[in-house]
Order: sequence, then C-alpha cells, then structure tokens
Amino acid sequence: MLTIKNLSKQYNNGVHALDDINLTIGKGMFGLLGPNGAGKSSLMRTLATLQLPDSGSITFDGIDVLTQPNKIKQVLGYLPQDFGVYPRVSAYELLDYLAIMKGLTNPKVRKEQVLALLQQTNLYEHRHNYVANFSGGMKRRFGIAQSLLADPKLIMVDEPTAGLDPEERNRFYNLLSEVGKNIILILSTHIIEDIQDLCTDMAIINRGQVLKQGSPKALMAELQGQVWCKQSGNLNLKQLAAQHQILSTKSNGAQKAVHVHSQHQPDSDFTLVEPSLEDAYFKALNSEKAISSASNNQE
Repeated sequence: MLTIKNLSKQYNNGVHALDDINLTIGKGMFGLLGPNGAGKSSLMRTLATLQLPDSGSITFDGIDVLTQPNKIKQVLGYLPQDFGVYPRVSAYELLDYLAIMKGLTNPKVRKEQVLALLQQTNLYEHRHNYVANFSGGMKRRFGIAQSLLADPKLIMVDEPTAGLDPEERNRFYNLLSEVGKNIILILSTHIIEDIQDLCTDMAIINRGQVLKQGSPKALMAELQGQVWCKQSGNLNLKQLAAQHQILSTKSNGAQKAVHVHSQHQPDSDFTLVEPSLEDAYFKALNSEKAISSASNNQE
C-alpha cells in the first residue's frame, strides 16, 4: 500500500506544484489524470525521491519514503517522461550497466534478467543496436525494461505513450497491463483513453490538488442520468454556456456535438447519453473552476 498524506510543494517562483495531496493506492494499475502543468510530474518526482516536499509524508509497505530514500529505491522502478541515453551503447550493454546500478551483481543472474526483459519488451532482436538510434516507441519500451530491473514492487511511468503511433501505443498498453497485475503501477498521463483502458483506480489532479479519486467506472456512474448531448450545425455555445454546464464540444464535419451536465433534460433537442470518463474528467475540472471563481469573488 502506498499512502500519501498532506503532501505539499511550492517552487521558488511561487507555483504550488503540490497542494495538500492525500492519496491511498493499492496493488494494480493506478491512473493519475490531469492537464499539462497539473502537478503530476512533480508528484512523481517526489515519490521517486528526486525532490523533497515542503511538508507531508509518504509511506510504502512500512518504508518512510522521505527519510529512507535508499530503501524505496531498492523496490522502485521509474520511467520519467524524458530520459537520456548514451550515444554509443547497445540496449544490452546499457541495461546490463543499469542492472549493476540496481544491485544485481551476480553476472549469471544479471544476464538472465537482462535478456528476459529485452524479450518481454520485444527488444531482444535489437539488443546489440544503439539505444540512441531507437524509435520513440522502442525507447519507451526500453524505459519499461530498465524500470523492471530487480523486480520492483512499485513502478511509476510518466506520460508513457506521448509521441507514440497507434501500433506502438497498443503494444505499450499490453506491456503495462502485463507488468501491472501484481504490483503497484502508477500511470501519469493527460490522455483519458490511457486511464480508461488500463486502470482499475485513478485520481483526477489539477493545480496540485486531487479533485476526485475512484475507479473509472465509479466516476462515470456518478454522472448516470446527468449527461446530455446535442448535435447541430448551428450551436450557440455562448448561450448554452450561460444556461448549462458544458462538459465538452466536438466537431464532426459540419456538425458539432456538445455534452452538458444537467439533472434534467435541457430542452427537447438534447438526448440522454451514457457518461464517459471524459465527461467525469471535465466535470471535475469545471467544478474546481467554479469553486476557485467563487472564492476569488468573495475575496
């Protein structure tokens, strides 16, 4: 179990990257969903002990992450959004070197695990090629391979499918699903489909605050009977926004579709639809904006 309590971090420029974060995360794949700049990467870096928070605590299976960083590193696998590689080092050589850094000093055991991970990530046939020459998808898969060294109990991946084509993205999905069955795997992303397809539990985060936590199904179920859709080639979005809470708008050729949140049918042109995770996501962000606006008006 990973427990995060009252975690806060303010940078020197005054930005509250983390603002009293509280999360409890169990075994399985956990999605951290939020827009760019929401604080996801700041949370991941703090969990990985790459930066210290101003206040709060983090515990993982009895380990105090903030006071025992070396202990958490022994059971942690981390794939940041961007990671560098040496220009003239093969996949096997680099993974072997990283394995030594992770404490795998037995040559036979290390070789077996390195080759097994290259096979698992579908990189075995490229093991003698330079990682610097890999495609974006291959580099992300190599990143997962290095994060799996030494059988970690906690894995964190930050924006893992950014820049991947659909085929590589699906391959990455399958790999994450396979490795995330018996450990805690935290997937940080702004791509809603990544969370909906992979995660059994999730949190929506923005401006360094947790807005919602629960399973994707539970968050969608909260909006059952409250999401309405209208399609038209002549939508007056300004007027709709004045009357209803707009969740999202999408263009489909000359037609536009708008989803609104309402307890009752807005008018006869609106049709009740099944809530999506996208609806739940935008509802959480809109509610946060409304609270923030009301607070500013009171001040």
